[in-house]
Amino acid sequence: MSNAKIFYHDIGDYYSREEKLALIKKYHSLAHPNMQWQQLQPNEHGDWISQRNDLFETFIPLGDKENKKADTFFVPFYSRGLASARDSWCYNSSKTTLENNIRTLIEFYNQQRIAYFNTIDKDSKITVENFIDYDSSKITWNRGLKNDLEKNKAIDFNRDYIITGLYRPFNKQKIYFARELNDMVYQIPKIFPASNSKNYVICVSGVGASKDFSVLITNCIPDIQLQFNGQCFPLYYYEKQEKSNPTLFDAAKEPDYIRRDGVSNFILEQAQKRYGNRVTKEDIFYYVYGILHSPDYRTRFASDLKKMLPRLPLVENVKDFWHFSKAGRELAELHINYEAVPPAKGVILLYNNIPTEEIEKGLQSSKMQEINYMVTKMRFPKKDQKDTIHYNNQITITNIPLKAYDYIVNGKSAIEWIMERYQITTHKESGITNNPNDWATEVGNPRYILDLLLSIINVSLQTVEIVNNLPKLEF
Repeated sequence: MSNAKIFYHDIGDYYSREEKLALIKKYHSLAHPNMQWQQLQPNEHGDWISQRNDLFETFIPLGDKENKKADTFFVPFYSRGLASARDSWCYNSSKTTLENNIRTLIEFYNQQRIAYFNTIDKDSKITVENFIDYDSSKITWNRGLKNDLEKNKAIDFNRDYIITGLYRPFNKQKIYFARELNDMVYQIPKIFPASNSKNYVICVSGVGASKDFSVLITNCIPDIQLQFNGQCFPLYYYEKQEKSNPTLFDAAKEPDYIRRDGVSNFILEQAQKRYGNRVTKEDIFYYVYGILHSPDYRTRFASDLKKMLPRLPLVENVKDFWHFSKAGRELAELHINYEAVPPAKGVILLYNNIPTEEIEKGLQSSKMQEINYMVTKMRFPKKDQKDTIHYNNQITITNIPLKAYDYIVNGKSAIEWIMERYQITTHKESGITNNPNDWATEVGNPRYILDLLLSIINVSLQTVEIVNNLPKLEF
């Protein structure tokens, strides 16, 4: 077999298995002229197809934990997103429901723990695996929780552990953020050490993503699948303050954490040499966010970005650096404060097929309360008719510019993320219901989901506009 050769025909991206087989069947024979076979040869990295670009290796790593020279990166300290391993329990749209779910889980865990140790006093051969009740309506076990039970570690509920996180793009949820009930917290406690910690994190697709590269910034704890196996690069990280024999007054003055810059001194020095001393680490942070949106960068290095974390150039032109940095700030403002973005002009909101502006003029304020803003599942009228969204059986949004769907994050348009995530769902195994309308109720705005959808349409349009005006990258 030493003379064997491998040939490859690129059938195209994003087809299902059935669609691929149908395309091949249409040609009837592998010898058909349209089956343009190319002989494959692996490169030095062992890539047979979607080979990475050697130029990519010459850029500066955004971060790389396998390389110990951390001072030569953009942002040396970074982390994966939160991996709970029991999302139905640890996430919910309702703070009240989340608390009830966690209390149920903890109570059952402690019952199991006590019962186990009462049992092994009589039968020392019994194991945790054989003893515990796997009823998924009461608990979700993982290795960590089993180990805690075996160590007879009690777990107590703490309301302070309920905070806000970003579960999927533009989909906030309440999280129970606690090491004992989250499978892997990675370095997140150093990025958001307290519920009032202020920070921004740039979350990018992790290595091995099947989807095209994606990036999204947030100011709250990101889930690991906010991006595919996402890696998160912070503006800051925090180290616990070491206090050596403080007096009463000293202790009161000292903060619990010391804030460190996420952006390295190395990259600041490099940027200031190229672009001038007025460049700050924040400017560089937003430059990163800007250039990671560059269509030229994403297209040229699409294969590399599926196999490695981003590596970035420092552009030659000073004006281009500032353009990318300014654009990155604008995008960050949009993507972090997305809930405050007003609806796009021209998008029409209908209530029973009548524009809501006309209805509001003709109704008393008491009658306006009769409008139903609750959502079960949003839908398009037809699969390919995306200029209109049926919000519920009373409310329709129409005249949506189709270019809004060009803003793709984690493999899907931002608009379709809202449609997918803001629907009532019940987890099959646990039986737990996640009702997005509860979020609207608890924040005191019945229109929250509707307003969010309208905002994201505008966020998408503005993002597309900013991205289309980014400087061209020449490599």
